[in-house]
Amino acid sequence: MSDISIIVLVQETLWIFAVLSAPILIVSIVVGLIISILQATTSIQEQTLTFVPKMIAMLVMIYFLAGWMLNYTSAFTVRLFSLLPSIAH
Repeated sequence: MSDISIIVLVQETLWIFAVLSAPILIVSIVVGLIISILQATTSIQEQTLTFVPKMIAMLVMIYFLAGWMLNYTSAFTVRLFSLLPSIAH
């Protein structure tokens, strides 16, 4: 396997990581922004207040997207294992 194909494989791995983590991170950012706006309007400046709603929102997203994430990851893993013989040479 050439150096370029290994670089492409690493790039694809990083892209898959970004695609799988993006929905969870976006939900976390949106929930954090909403809670920050609520904190600013009500003058409640408790830093730990954002933690629990963010965790709940992230767990809900993982619950709903787990099947898609597993299919996406397993398809990539199967393709990666099919490339293993060519990497060894």
